[in-house]
Amino acid sequence: MPAPFHEVLFPVDIALRARGGPRRRTDVVVTGSGREERNARWAHSRRHYEAGYGVKTLAALAEVVAFFEERRGRLYGFRWRDRLDDRSCRLGTLPTPFDQPIGTGDGTTLSFQIAKTYGWAFAPYVRPIRKPAAGSVTVAVGGQPVSAADLSIDAASGLVTFRAGRAPAPGAAVTAGFLFDVPVRFDTDDLAVDFAAFEAGEIPQIPLIEILP
Repeated sequence: MPAPFHEVLFPVDIALRARGGPRRRTDVVVTGSGREERNARWAHSRRHYEAGYGVKTLAALAEVVAFFEERRGRLYGFRWRDRLDDRSCRLGTLPTPFDQPIGTGDGTTLSFQIAKTYGWAFAPYVRPIRKPAAGSVTVAVGGQPVSAADLSIDAASGLVTFRAGRAPAPGAAVTAGFLFDVPVRFDTDDLAVDFAAFEAGEIPQIPLIEILP
């Protein structure tokens, strides 16, 4: 059974001033000869953030506390806008339906998971995108944009489904462009704020961790 999730976005003005990024887990064993053996424990990176850096006023802090209480601490997941990585294209540009490969047609498959590929030369990493921004996804097949009437997009899962009879032809490249959020939860059940220290500029600790919704 999937963990409970609220399709709501953490306050963007606070998120834009936060810090964090991807985390991986790799086992490293040094042999007697000094060489290393390395093994990836996770197939996908897991992002972590510290939202406290974005809280600069008591009003912002009160907004976070209200958000935290509605999520019941770590219980409910939610959407987070990552300022560094929130689109299928380069920062500063707008998504197009040709940005990211998401599959190849076979004449029968109707559903495709949107994804973003990092790197290209040595070991490209394909990241499934589960939380596209509603209304932002556009799709192309064989280099031709697809009408919105010919497909449906599940903003809660990132699944693109073509209308019956509109399956991409065999060998046709299916591509997509989109904006997206990161599914996260609070990584604490306790928000402790020293109001005297906060007024003096100390940052409250508000850790977040990426989840698989």
